[in-house]
Amino acid sequence: MSSALTASGVREEVRPVARPSMQRWIALGVVCFGALMIVLDGTIVSIALPSIQRDLGFSQAGLAWLVNAYVLTFGGFLLLGGRAADLIGKRTVLIGGLALFTAASLACGLATTQWMLIAGRAVQGIGGAIVQAVALSVILDLFPEPGARAKAMSVWGFVASAGGAVGVVLGGVLTQVGDWHLIFLINLPIGVIAIACARPLLPSIPGIGLRGGIDFGGALTITAAPILAVYGILSASESGWGSPVVIGCLALALMVLTAFVMIERNVAAPMVPLRIFRSPAISISNVTMVFMMAAFFAWFFFTPLYMQRVLGFDSLQTGLGFLPAMLVFGAMSSGIAAKIVGHYGPKPAMIAGLSLVVIGLALLARTPMNGAYAVDVAPAMFLIAIGGGLGFLPLILIGVGDARPEDSGLVSGLLSTSQMVGGAIGLAILASIAAARTIALSGGVAADASALNEGYHAAFLVAALLAAIGVALATRLPSRIAQPEAQMGRVEA
Repeated sequence: MSSALTASGVREEVRPVARPSMQRWIALGVVCFGALMIVLDGTIVSIALPSIQRDLGFSQAGLAWLVNAYVLTFGGFLLLGGRAADLIGKRTVLIGGLALFTAASLACGLATTQWMLIAGRAVQGIGGAIVQAVALSVILDLFPEPGARAKAMSVWGFVASAGGAVGVVLGGVLTQVGDWHLIFLINLPIGVIAIACARPLLPSIPGIGLRGGIDFGGALTITAAPILAVYGILSASESGWGSPVVIGCLALALMVLTAFVMIERNVAAPMVPLRIFRSPAISISNVTMVFMMAAFFAWFFFTPLYMQRVLGFDSLQTGLGFLPAMLVFGAMSSGIAAKIVGHYGPKPAMIAGLSLVVIGLALLARTPMNGAYAVDVAPAMFLIAIGGGLGFLPLILIGVGDARPEDSGLVSGLLSTSQMVGGAIGLAILASIAAARTIALSGGVAADASALNEGYHAAFLVAALLAAIGVALATRLPSRIAQPEAQMGRVEA
């Protein structure tokens, strides 16, 4: 028997799964195939945003909910999904997550109103969180030997990187040849095949039972607080920051967040034991992640809008325009960043990478009306892709590296949650700023391309400032990490 960490950071004894070599590699393929839906969804929707906006009549602030409804529930249910797998059993929970994501994709593909689509995206986020939380753990169970595990993690990393690149092209193709509904319906065959293959091919390891307890109160409050904050921030672009709706939502979000802290202090099995924040490295790395993802989301949200609504690109051209940067980002995340970190150390690599993100976002804040892709868009995108691929890995390594062994799984999940929640709140702020700037210039009438572009400029500029704050925070992180080689093997780039 060997010792393993649960999603909640509790160490338990599990038996390694003895499976024929070929069968477990087939099982790895099933896990990666199912997770491919989640990876594709992260990029494929971005290319279709302008088409969805035209078809369903979204405002710019409302359009942000297509992204935020997904990332908020994704971030809120990551830790709960991992904990449920420990209690109920990984295969059962993974299949449930795949089924939920597939059903939600069907609902999104059939949506005819704004709220139908937003609700479907929220349920997609729950299913995606469950799959993401459990899939990596299943792979570690399938491959206990260091050599085989390294090869399996390389396959997993390749799927994650290649899936992002495929998503931007596939989003353009499907939107161009059909319509945006197809970007969701494409998940149906993938999900059905993954579910059909999962039960006979994946190992069945029973959970420890519900006696371990699920922190439903903590899960509910940590999910509700950012949703309320995002709703209040997005409402500000239409009703003003002093409106009762905005003030009420932000105040209620603060109250719910306070309730979360109180619950975690008193519940028997807290989802997030507050003692972990005594570590400056863990606290600062999570706050830095929030600021960096708040800025990073501006790239995927506003750049397709600029390319299509200002430069006049179609969906396919936009997808192809993103492809080179996504390939660079994937290459950095899949191995180049790890080599740079190993040579120069995590902190210098992280600061250099995150600084490139700042420069790239600042360049996007000056894109002209008659801009050229090769001059005004591609260089900035390459800087963001290189910087993001280089900077985020050491940031995660430093945060997880300072955790105690029994807390490493929890801290890794917490950093993933900070990624999603930070991106959602940041995008809400940036979308509100862009909308307010556009409305101010258009005088309340239908905005022309010039007013839209000025709104995008404002969002990119604020995103660059948020990223700069993230870089400043990163300088306060420790220069060394505990057992970096071991952490390299555990972290998904």
